Formats: sequence, C-alpha cells, structure tokens
Amino acid sequence: MLNDEICKLRDKLNKSIEQGDDYSVTYKLSVELDELIAKYYKKSKKKD
Repeated sequence: MLNDEICKLRDKLNKSIEQGDDYSVTYKLSVELDELIAKYYKKSKKKD
C-alpha cells in the first residue's frame, strides 16, 4: 500500500518537473515523497 502511494507520488513529481511547474509545487511533492519513503523504511525496519 505504501509502495503504491510512493510510486504514484513519484510519477506526479516527475510530471511536475517535466512540465516545468512552479518550484513550490515541485518542492511540496518532493517533501511529501520523502516523508512517504521515510515511513516505508520505518515500517520495513520494524519487520526485521
């Protein structure tokens, strides 16, 4: 589930960069993606 969210947000970020969206939009997406990735690793670390 988290993995799917990460993939979707990564695609959104890539499109934002390709389209030359405003920096604030791209930055916001990047921060959201970083937070999801951190959650993913936090959960996977708990499993170990």
